[in-house]
Amino acid sequence: MNDQQQEPTLLQRFLHWESRMPDSLYLTQPYGQGQVDTYSWREVGDQARRMASYLLSLDLPAQSNIGILGRNSAHWIMADLAIWMAGHVSVPLYASASRDTVAYVLEHAQVRLLFLDHLDGGNAGWEKVQGAVPRGLSVVELPLSAVAAGQHWQALIDAWAPLQAVAQPRRADLATLIYTSGSTGQPKGVMHSFDSMCRGCEASTVMYAGGRGASSSDRLLSYLPLAHTAERAVVETLSLYHGCQVFFNESLETFAADLRRARPTIFLSMPRLWGKFYHGICERIPLAAQQAALADPQQAAAMRQQILGALGLDQVHTALSGSAPLPVAVLEWYRQLGLELLEGYGMSENFGCSHFSVPGQVRVGYVGATIPGVECRIAGDGEVLVKSPGQMLGYYRQPDLTRDCYGEDGFFHTGDRGEVDEQGRLRITGRVKELFKTAKGKYVAPVPIEARLGNNGHVEGACVAGSGLAQPIALLNVSLETRQSLADPQQRAALEDELETFLGELNGQLEAHERLDCLVVVSEPWTIENGLLTPTLKIRRNLIEERYQGRFDPWCASRRKVIFE
Repeated sequence: MNDQQQEPTLLQRFLHWESRMPDSLYLTQPYGQGQVDTYSWREVGDQARRMASYLLSLDLPAQSNIGILGRNSAHWIMADLAIWMAGHVSVPLYASASRDTVAYVLEHAQVRLLFLDHLDGGNAGWEKVQGAVPRGLSVVELPLSAVAAGQHWQALIDAWAPLQAVAQPRRADLATLIYTSGSTGQPKGVMHSFDSMCRGCEASTVMYAGGRGASSSDRLLSYLPLAHTAERAVVETLSLYHGCQVFFNESLETFAADLRRARPTIFLSMPRLWGKFYHGICERIPLAAQQAALADPQQAAAMRQQILGALGLDQVHTALSGSAPLPVAVLEWYRQLGLELLEGYGMSENFGCSHFSVPGQVRVGYVGATIPGVECRIAGDGEVLVKSPGQMLGYYRQPDLTRDCYGEDGFFHTGDRGEVDEQGRLRITGRVKELFKTAKGKYVAPVPIEARLGNNGHVEGACVAGSGLAQPIALLNVSLETRQSLADPQQRAALEDELETFLGELNGQLEAHERLDCLVVVSEPWTIENGLLTPTLKIRRNLIEERYQGRFDPWCASRRKVIFE
C-alpha cells in the first residue's frame, strides 16, 4: 500500500464515499419558495467532475489559485471539489467582503478564475463589489447567483463530460488559502495543505460524540461562512472525511425551518446565536415555568423535548461554540436541557485544531485543554504558544511574516494572552497588543471585562476602552429589541436603572483600576456592513475606538453611569 492509500486527502475521501455509497444523500439545498433539492454523493461527483473538465480545458498552470466568492451552498462545495479534481487551489472569499477586501484578495492570491455564488444583498451585493473583479478574469456563476456576470454553472456542466482521471494530490500539496477576516490590517492568506486539513480533522475526533468521533450517520447544518476556518473544518472537512450529510441554510428568515429540517447531530454556533435561542424560548415559555417543569421529575423530560424539538436541536449529540465566551446563564440553561455547550479555541493558522472542552469537565470561562497531538505553552508575557497537527504551511507570499510568528522551538505565537489551570484548561485573557494603560499607569485587559458584559441579555457586543483615561469605559452594542425599546421613555428609564445596577455589580467583581467609569449604549449598531464587525462577528476594536475616541472625555466628565449616545 502506498503513502497516498495510507493517508488519503480530502479529495480521496470524497472519492471513497462516492464509490462506497453513491446513492446516499450528501447535500440538501433550499432554493426558495419551498423548493428543496438533494444531491447524492454520485450526483455531487458528476457535477464536480464535469466542472473539473472545464477547468482543465483552460490549460491553467498546475496549482493555480481559483476563487470562490459567495454564501454557503451545495455548489460551493462542488466548486471546491472541482478545483481539487483539476489540480488547483481554492481561495474562498466572504460573501459580505467589502470591495477593497475582494480587490486585495483577488490580486494578492493571483486568482485565475472566480466562482461566484449568491452574495449578501443579492444584486446589490454584487454591484457593491463587481468593480473589484479585474477585467478579463473569468467568472463562473453558481446556480444561486443570477447577476449575469459570467458563464453559468449549469451551461458548463451540460457542455462537458465528467472527468474520469481526476488529480491525485499528495498530502503535502497546498489545498487552500484561507484569508483571515482582517480584524486588524489587511487579511493574511493562510496556506493549508491537504495534510494540515486532514490531520486537524483526525486529531479533532475527541470533539465529537464524547470522543467516539463523527460518522456517516451524522447531519450538519451549514450557515456560518465557509470562507472561515471553523465552518470549513466542522462542516466541509468533517463531511468529506467521515461521510456526513450536510444541509444548507437559505436565509436568516428561514433559519428556524432550515434547522428543523436538518435536525443536526453536530451543531456549531456562536455565542450570539446560542443566546438568541435562549431568549426566544424564554419569551414563549416564561423562565419560571421552565424551571418548575424541569424540577418536576414527571415533567422534566417533556419540557426538555419540547424546547429542543422547537429549536430543531433534539438530535444533537455534540453542541459546539467558539469565537467568544458564552454567558454563564446561557451555558447553564442548555446544561439543564441536557445539552452541554462545548467551547473550543483555534485559529485559521492551525485549522481550528488547538483546545477543546470535554463533556463533564467544562469550566466556565475556559476553552478546554489541548486536543491530542497539540502542545501549548504560556510565554513569560502571557502569550499562548501552540504546536498543532493542523499547523499552516505559512502566510501566502509573506515569508517574513511567517518567520516572525514562529519561535526557534517551532511554537506558533498566537498573539492571544492566556492562563492554564491545574487540569490544563486554557482561559483566554485578551490579545497581547490589546492591553492599554490608563492615566494612572495601570494596564487593563479588555477581553475578560467584555466577556462579563456579554452576560447581560441586552448586550450583543462590547468594547472596553480607556487608554489615557482615569478609568476605562465600555461601549455597548445592544440587541435590536432593546434598541427599539429606547423610543419609549419609560422603557428607556427602566433600562438605564437596570444597566446602572448591572454596572455596580460588575465593578464589584473587578480590580480597582479595571472598574468601568460608565456604560455607553451606542446609537448605530455595529455590523459587518459598516465595517465595525468582521465577517465572523468579531469587533474591529481599532475602528470602534477611532469612531468614539473624541467623546470619551465628555462622557466621563458627565459623571453619569449610563449614557445613551
